[in-house]
Amino acid sequence: MKKALVTLIQLTVSCTSFAESVDENIVILAMGKEERLEEDIARDQRSRPEAIIPLLNLQTGDRVIDIFAGGGYYTELLASVLGEDGEAILHNNDGFEAWGINGLSDRFKPGRDPGNIVRLTRSGINLDLAAESINGALIVMAYHDLYVVPKRYNGEEYVPVGDPANTEYFLEQVFTALKPGGRFVIVDHAGDETMNHNLVADLHRIKESFTRSEIEAAGFRFVDSTDALRNPEDNRNMIVFDLDVQGKTDRFTLAFEKPEN
Repeated sequence: MKKALVTLIQLTVSCTSFAESVDENIVILAMGKEERLEEDIARDQRSRPEAIIPLLNLQTGDRVIDIFAGGGYYTELLASVLGEDGEAILHNNDGFEAWGINGLSDRFKPGRDPGNIVRLTRSGINLDLAAESINGALIVMAYHDLYVVPKRYNGEEYVPVGDPANTEYFLEQVFTALKPGGRFVIVDHAGDETMNHNLVADLHRIKESFTRSEIEAAGFRFVDSTDALRNPEDNRNMIVFDLDVQGKTDRFTLAFEKPEN
């Protein structure tokens, strides 16, 4: 009996020893893989995934969701660092899927292996995840879209034709899906803190202070951040699609955690 118990302990230690913390070095190794898409490699310098992904505090073998992932740039990197036993969920709605269609077509072309990725396309802001089923969640330059009010030009001006998304419901889904201790990392275009909230949203930006207060109000605890994507030369008053600032916006990165109890 004692021998069997020792053997069981040894097997348990052996199985768990394969789990490894996903740090900057592991991400850099994933970025160096030869089979990566050229457009992904070209994006690395401006997206700095080696500084962003470690904030998720993941272990190899974990399960993580990339929300509104578009073409799946981050999803493939996540699948790579999590390994064969891990899983990266590439989430989109119809709009984000259409926006990222070229990247998706290249990423999943026949004969190419992007890693253990599960594609999850759902309507609106629905995530369709089971409770406490993921170790981490990432949303990159898309959280602000939840606050954008749809508008249409009536011949004289742009007028609202819809309502912003139900952000309370969205955050509730993320919170419920995360395991206790799991992290939620947000990267977004920084808005002018002195500007009206709706005007900031029209620029497809969001205030950092507002974002933090909204996430904390949903039950998350702020744990970390990085200045890796900050750009003090961006005055934060231009729409992010303007060619003078596109790809060079001032971006904040915030990491939150679902409390253990």
